[in-house]
Amino acid sequence: MRERGDATTGAAEPMAGGGRMGPATEVFLAHRNLLFTVAYEMLGSAADAEDALQETWLRWVKVDLGQVSDQRAYLIRIATRRSLDRLRTMRRLKEDYVGSWLPEPLLTAPDVAEDVELAESVSMALMLVLETLSPTERAVFVLREVFAIGYEEIAAAVGKTPGTVRQIAHRARRHVDARRPREVVSPGQARAALESFRRALETRDLQGLLDVLAPEVVLVSDGGGVKQAAPQPITGAGKVARMIVSGLGKAQVTLTSEPTVVNGNPALLLRVDGEIDGVIAARVEDARITGLYYVRNPDKLTRIASETPLTLR
Repeated sequence: MRERGDATTGAAEPMAGGGRMGPATEVFLAHRNLLFTVAYEMLGSAADAEDALQETWLRWVKVDLGQVSDQRAYLIRIATRRSLDRLRTMRRLKEDYVGSWLPEPLLTAPDVAEDVELAESVSMALMLVLETLSPTERAVFVLREVFAIGYEEIAAAVGKTPGTVRQIAHRARRHVDARRPREVVSPGQARAALESFRRALETRDLQGLLDVLAPEVVLVSDGGGVKQAAPQPITGAGKVARMIVSGLGKAQVTLTSEPTVVNGNPALLLRVDGEIDGVIAARVEDARITGLYYVRNPDKLTRIASETPLTLR
């Protein structure tokens, strides 16, 4: 299918002489990490983001580069359209998902954690908030608030007028601001809270858990119907702490955890009897944990062994 407004030719770009990459390939690879970040923030799934990039590539190599004034913007436009198509399909599939759905965690490099804006934008807490937006609202929010794309370019990507995009952006921003963390804590503060949680978790210390969990803490666990997980979010420090301690006691397993960095933020990699069981990410406010996100679905744990490069530029 030809992209609306895209100037395309009929054939894919061949390799240049001597096996060198052609110009379209070089441009695509130069922006690949950016395009993956755009797609991932829209979809919350690395696998679907990769598929969206593959579709973007197939369209990009048919483009007449001579008619493209801004290659980066053009690529983002194609990637956004492909991601929007997938996002609409995913929303229907999620209706049949077993239990709570969480974004796919990504092991990220230190430079992601050092970029405050990027780390917040891909945090599990904010990614979960983005799930409450409509597909178009999410696309507009991500492009405008995260990547600072202009309204006219966003309009071309989502098939709306610039005026409509401004209205959508305002509505989406207000919706997200009402649900996002009240403050962005430093990595050191987040690590300290998670370390206290880790010690209490491994020693099954009920009081230790109550000390680090905020009274209104919410635990969301994602087993995807493959691993056991709470079918609904659990709210309240007492309920969460007791469930953790009693669950570990009944399971009679050896639980170990190790600090890691997931989606640019401190997290814990959990092992049960030496085997990877899942990843816990946390939302930390006022030195206490207000959100715990436990991904156990094996299909979502394929990106925790090697770092995934993310970028806003």
